[in-house]
Amino acid sequence: MNNKLRLFVVEADGGGGLAHYIYQLCTALAKEGADVTLVTASDYELQDLPHNFRVVKLLHLWKRFDVDVDQNANQWVNRLWKQYLKLRRAVRAIRWVIAWTRLTIFLLRAKPDLIQFSKMHFALESYFIGFLRSRGIKLAQVCHEFEEREGQNRLEAYLLGVKGDVYSNFSAMFFHAKENRDRFFSLYSSIPEENTHVIPHGNSAWLLNFKPKMESIQRARENYGLRDNDRVVLFFGLLAPSKGLDDLIEAFAIASKSCDARLLIAGYPTKHINMVDLKNRISELKLTDRVILDTRYIPVEEVGILMELATVVVYPYRSSTQSGALQVAYTFGRPVIATAVGGLPEAVEDGKNGFLIPVQSPHDLAGRIVTLVNEPELAEKMGDYARYLSETRFGWDSIARQILMVYQQLVADK
Repeated sequence: MNNKLRLFVVEADGGGGLAHYIYQLCTALAKEGADVTLVTASDYELQDLPHNFRVVKLLHLWKRFDVDVDQNANQWVNRLWKQYLKLRRAVRAIRWVIAWTRLTIFLLRAKPDLIQFSKMHFALESYFIGFLRSRGIKLAQVCHEFEEREGQNRLEAYLLGVKGDVYSNFSAMFFHAKENRDRFFSLYSSIPEENTHVIPHGNSAWLLNFKPKMESIQRARENYGLRDNDRVVLFFGLLAPSKGLDDLIEAFAIASKSCDARLLIAGYPTKHINMVDLKNRISELKLTDRVILDTRYIPVEEVGILMELATVVVYPYRSSTQSGALQVAYTFGRPVIATAVGGLPEAVEDGKNGFLIPVQSPHDLAGRIVTLVNEPELAEKMGDYARYLSETRFGWDSIARQILMVYQQLVADK
């Protein structure tokens, strides 16, 4: 490009999956010739990695992965905690308004050719987005999510739920599966179809920069109480009701009768999941000595260790659009088992790089776990194909080119 497209990318999450996604996308967009500026949170966790784009840590929000109250605490402690959470929500709402006000002023002064946004979190964002559009700036969105998965009461839905009219402000919207776009139109039929585009969810190749050493893998085995020959069924990602952990526990109880494996559940529990109930169910099924819970926010340098331990990675989601965690498994050459929900069937080639199963079907999930645990050669073959897909179909360079073609046309029309 002779005149580089001045693209500003806004991502409010400084850590976690969306931050990891946007780091790779910005890297690819800059590599393809765009002048990229990422505007993100002050606690941006990837700041020490190499960047070929600018980073402005403008949004002073809050740590996303807070330490929560122990769900085993007594009733008095829990009551105080609930009161604290109400106060915290009010304070955070004020901070969010201040952050978006600063962001809007900053973007207006910067005068980029185009601004790309990520997931919309709260209703008030609609007003800021609409104001930016009214000032003649072209806006776009990578639409990771467009409906609430974990449930809200009516008050929360009114105060926090995203207003549908926000999407009318975007001149381009990108979805990670055709099914997701179709579902979006069933909810927001007034959005022009020509403004929407389907792109693959990119791989997680950046994590290969943290490829673990053998001593780190062995240390993890010892920490988890794993023997050298233990086969590991891995669930990796945020823990939430929509992720189907109840179905996974039931499935593993069935599978354990026909294969020798350990189940490792690694990820940060969201406020929506009751870990006490989950642990009680594990105990009831007499799985305590076979299920390992690592309920931390997993640091990026440890993700590769988890994947090296895994024989198979499972995604028993009850609802989903796409999964960044799925791409992590592909990057490290691990076969997957996923439910046929949302855009997952468009990312998993059933029988080639893993298996697709019906949603909320523990018996089907158990059968596929047994197959991949008891047939290591098949698991390895599927893992090799998963790595191939990661390097080809889900490569970032082609994704960035698709996006930039759309953006260049929008700027030319402007």
